[in-house]
Amino acid sequence: MNDQNRNLILATLLSFAVIMTWTLLFPPEEILVDTPAEVATQSVDPTVPLADPGTPVATAPADVADETSPDVPRVRIETPELTGSISMLGGRIDDLALTDYRETLDEGAPIVRLLRPVGEEDTYFATFGWTATEGIDPAAVPGPDTIWSVESGETLTPSTPVTLVWDNGAGQIFRTEISVDERFMFNFAQSVENVGEAPITARPYGILRRHGEPSDAKRFFILHEGLVRMSDGELEETTYRNILDYTFDERERTLAERIEVQQSGWVGYTDHYWMTTLIPEAGQPFRSTSKYFETRDLYQVEAVMPPSVVAAGETVTVTTRMFAGAKEWEAIRDYELNGGVERFVDSIDWGWFFFLTKPIFWVLHTLNIYIGNMGWSILALTLFLKALVLPLAYKSYVSMARMKELQPEMEKLKERAGDDRQSMQQGMMKLYKENKVNPAAGCLPILLQIPIFFSLYKVIFVTIELRHAPWIGWIDDLSAPDPSSIINLFGLLPWAAPDPNSILSLIFIGVLPILLGVSMWMQQKLNPAPTDATQQMIFAWMPWVFMFMLGGFASGLVLYWIANNIITFVQQYAIMRSHGAKPDVFGNIKSSIKRKKTDPASKPDK
Repeated sequence: MNDQNRNLILATLLSFAVIMTWTLLFPPEEILVDTPAEVATQSVDPTVPLADPGTPVATAPADVADETSPDVPRVRIETPELTGSISMLGGRIDDLALTDYRETLDEGAPIVRLLRPVGEEDTYFATFGWTATEGIDPAAVPGPDTIWSVESGETLTPSTPVTLVWDNGAGQIFRTEISVDERFMFNFAQSVENVGEAPITARPYGILRRHGEPSDAKRFFILHEGLVRMSDGELEETTYRNILDYTFDERERTLAERIEVQQSGWVGYTDHYWMTTLIPEAGQPFRSTSKYFETRDLYQVEAVMPPSVVAAGETVTVTTRMFAGAKEWEAIRDYELNGGVERFVDSIDWGWFFFLTKPIFWVLHTLNIYIGNMGWSILALTLFLKALVLPLAYKSYVSMARMKELQPEMEKLKERAGDDRQSMQQGMMKLYKENKVNPAAGCLPILLQIPIFFSLYKVIFVTIELRHAPWIGWIDDLSAPDPSSIINLFGLLPWAAPDPNSILSLIFIGVLPILLGVSMWMQQKLNPAPTDATQQMIFAWMPWVFMFMLGGFASGLVLYWIANNIITFVQQYAIMRSHGAKPDVFGNIKSSIKRKKTDPASKPDK
């Protein structure tokens, strides 16, 4: 076997290995259920001067009341995008659902719930309070267990804010005015009115607490889930498992990482499509803290503001925002551009190839605005990308056309050289140089496709705009694999297709993967099959192997690859014709069939 054959086989095996590894890294989702001991909550005291990052921030965990008790009143939340309620225990937002998003495409599927109260699986809530610093007893400030009262407002809507009040009976009245816009941004105006005779010093905070890692976490290397925060322009993304690498604090019995933010930032947790973040006022320093409580399997982030000195007879107000909702690009970008939330678009996981994923998504999103269908927008995006790289592709196809013209001379050279591989290689290099042909030029389009393909995969997998986005007919979710299957003749026979997470789904593939294999096979037939038997075998199997390997990928990505193959076929055919070559597609198909019938190696031994 010569060096060219060995390199070709190696390249093919590496391609298969990459795809196999990719598939193995995307296992079926695991469902984790919290044990009853993990659904208890605890009080946290985040008091510590901002200038002392080494001082512990939290006291030891302590149990609190069960907020699921019917004795704890609630205030409804109703907006065009959200529904839920606020518990008066700690003023917690612990019941929040997204009205425009359902868990599955099944009829009657429940809407997506983002925040859940203690006592339910995947407990996740936000709470705001104060800590005493000077001149006031620690028990005289509102915390996670405080029972608030409603001072004004009945239902929280974009036009009707709600004000909670708590009088400590010691000369201070605390209020929290909660408002919300028509999308996903809450505003918490925390104030303290000092009706006592002496000044006090207290500091407000916001907390997000999550009981255990979410049960629906994907755990894919291509997707970030966990802590996400911005600190003075520095983006941090830490997975739940990496949070366990934080420094252990013996006094608190907890893992923690603290950052002193000087100008602007935000901190929270991000899921596949949803996110909750605390956003202090821009220009105000604050302490951004991420913690993990080992004994309870609790994740927590805190935004702790500077101490506020409140003189007798005065009132001080500190405002903090909270984003809780879907990671819609338009909404998040609007909060960045018009709401002053620094680099908020980067809360979407654009990945290592952000310089490609961001513009690719922007083009796809813009096309969808005009077309109104993500499937057709992907096809339009494919045309756009192919047009963008056409000058490079043109040079590549011209070189391939010239290589085809040299085929007769190369066959003669091979006959003369015989088994002398060195003489053969020297003759080929001389032939290429005399005719100004670059044999590596044909690899250029493939190399260009690799980062584009990966970036588009990232866009389709990560962005919520592709979630449950239909195309035509049976393709009702471009972020999921083709739901049709050859096992039931694509829906004609009266039984269901295999479960998408089963091994059978990789064998009994759907319409789009088959079209992918056919398009790759047709593209190969632009040129005669190579004379070398090893190369013939590899090229013959490659389309069908890719067909099965990519059958479980998102249908939007498979659609892109099909369109890319068809456009490449047309471009290559036209360029070869313009340079005098006459591709005989059907003739090449007949020759390959005839070769299989006459090849002794394909016949069984007698």
